[in-house]
Amino acid sequence: MIFDYFIFVPAYNVAATLAGVLGRIPPAVMERAQVLVIDDGSKDDTRGAYEMFVGAAPNTKNAAHLEYMRFEFNRGYGAVVKCGISEGLRSGAKYIACLHGDGQYPAEQLGEFFAHLETADISSAGNSPAIALVQGSRRLVPGAARAGNMPLHKRIGGAFLTAIENIAFRQKLTDRHSGFIVYNAEFLKTLDLAKLSPSFDIDLEIISIADACGYRLAELPIPTRYADEKSNLNVVTYGLRVLRQVLRRLCLR
Repeated sequence: MIFDYFIFVPAYNVAATLAGVLGRIPPAVMERAQVLVIDDGSKDDTRGAYEMFVGAAPNTKNAAHLEYMRFEFNRGYGAVVKCGISEGLRSGAKYIACLHGDGQYPAEQLGEFFAHLETADISSAGNSPAIALVQGSRRLVPGAARAGNMPLHKRIGGAFLTAIENIAFRQKLTDRHSGFIVYNAEFLKTLDLAKLSPSFDIDLEIISIADACGYRLAELPIPTRYADEKSNLNVVTYGLRVLRQVLRRLCLR
């Protein structure tokens, strides 16, 4: 069966949050979706959390929409995204979403994001460039990032990098470093996944390619959620990679 939606869930040491994330996917979305949890060599019981959720699923129909894949060792976020996109394209789904397993992003809003892409595809009908993706923005609503306990260094760093990127790229966005993204599969088919970054900057790289190729970008507001979770992102090396991409883009102008 070919589903309309494919949702891949990067999962690294998310035993405490995975069930909550999967449980917040709206039933109307789940009915039309295949969901793949990609365990990136977790050292905790992420697999057990997944199996417990499936076993406790309210009905077997929902459980049939869920799949689990595990890397035997930690390969990094970029490898997970490449795998998720590849599996999504192979599934034949029209739209592919990345939903992090740590609970920072709102699974309950997936329906809104999918609907935005579907509506855009119908309304454009070849008269304007297609929308490549919709990104969740924690900055469209003023003060939302602070209210959601985003650390100060991330608020400042993200705002600085986004401002620099908005100079380099044609389309302006408010939160280029959000990982809550729903893609149009037709755009993803144009990517050479093997050439993409193996690290956290893969999201920005994909957005940059879409911008350079003339696709439209969209963003919708999402809440900011930070608790006591441990980040696997090295902000210094990530920032340097982002600046390298900006310089590369400026040189190509």
